[in-house]
Amino acid sequence: MFVATYLGSCAANMAGYCACWTCTNVSQACMKRSARVAYSFLFFLAIVISWIMRDFARPLIEKIPWIMRAATGFEPSDKWFGQQAVYRISMGNFLFFGCMSLALLGVKYKGEKRGQLLQHGHWVIKLVVWVVFNALPFLFPNGVVQAYGWAARFGSGLFLITQMIILLDFTQSWNAAWVANGEQDERWLYGLLALTVACFAGVLGISGMLFYFFKPAGAGSCSLNVFLITASLLVCIGFSMLSLLPMARNGSLFPSSTTALYIMYLCYSALQSEPRDYECNGLGHRLNAASGSTLVIGMLVTLLSVVYSALRAGSNTSLFMLEDDDASDDVAMGTPLIDAEAVAGANNTADSAAAPGQVSASRDGAADKAAIQDFAPVSYNYSFFHLIFALASMYIAMLLTGWGAVEQERDRLDVGWTSVWVKTAAEWVTGV
Repeated sequence: MFVATYLGSCAANMAGYCACWTCTNVSQACMKRSARVAYSFLFFLAIVISWIMRDFARPLIEKIPWIMRAATGFEPSDKWFGQQAVYRISMGNFLFFGCMSLALLGVKYKGEKRGQLLQHGHWVIKLVVWVVFNALPFLFPNGVVQAYGWAARFGSGLFLITQMIILLDFTQSWNAAWVANGEQDERWLYGLLALTVACFAGVLGISGMLFYFFKPAGAGSCSLNVFLITASLLVCIGFSMLSLLPMARNGSLFPSSTTALYIMYLCYSALQSEPRDYECNGLGHRLNAASGSTLVIGMLVTLLSVVYSALRAGSNTSLFMLEDDDASDDVAMGTPLIDAEAVAGANNTADSAAAPGQVSASRDGAADKAAIQDFAPVSYNYSFFHLIFALASMYIAMLLTGWGAVEQERDRLDVGWTSVWVKTAAEWVTGV
């Protein structure tokens, strides 16, 4: 009986060890192959921590005397404590991703040590460094953190502009690809026309919804909201007509229609950021009656969309890579710098000249494959990827604090007049 129990215990321990060993190796392999997903998870984790600290940071901040010195002369509210915590966590992630961006600057080939070690390897060490960077800003003086808060406003604007540029480039590429296919099959052109009509129909539908929710009956003239909606429609009509003129380079209605749809979305996003007690924010009055779970789900969806936007923007770097030599052109075109056939031919010559049994063909083949893989171009710009996440860290700080407004409510995200005008400015920049 004792022997059976002992053997069973050993078997259970061995099974547990094998399971842990398997999970560890599988997770390491997945992170090596999906580094972008791993960094996105770290970024999302930072967002969740910032969200929690925004609402429950007071007990922690009260124990840090150099932060409390900024509260002399007034009674700080829970919102002030939350803003201090969010700024510091955002700053920590900005420093982490910023340092990664600088460290990986100029990496072009998969075989480079910086790419293998920093981008794809040593995840335990990077996790510890990430934790240190998140804790470090809590040691900084208040003046440094407040300066970062102002810098984050500009960094957030750069993040939004990057999203717009990538959207415009994506729609142009989509349009060119379908037009090229339409030369062989007209059904591609009909599909492009259908999508264009659907986008313009969406513009009209959103504008009607905006007039319904943001100029509610009995709320007065709501001249500001009417102006913003009407101006958005006029901007959409204006650049759609300009895209058809001969002076427009590669002018087409499909990119204009998708851009118009995005502009109307920005208009909606700006209007729904108006304070909930504003009489012309009819949608805000309805949301005030929503359940707590509905508000939490809405905030979570918003934060997840920011993570996805940062991931896609950081991976789509063709617009921002400037190459000035032939080797760089090869990298930009995805052409390996080593010709596999040339390497194989050279090895065959060496094999024929060598004595029988002196060279292993299989070993040479594996070495050739490894050499070619080492000099293959990276699939995305590592430095730019981390730069986008650094800017996104600033953007998250602005979302959670209402662009620096202390009056941000606990159950609200990105609400306030500052947010309204920032999004409106982003909308007009997109139209221009």
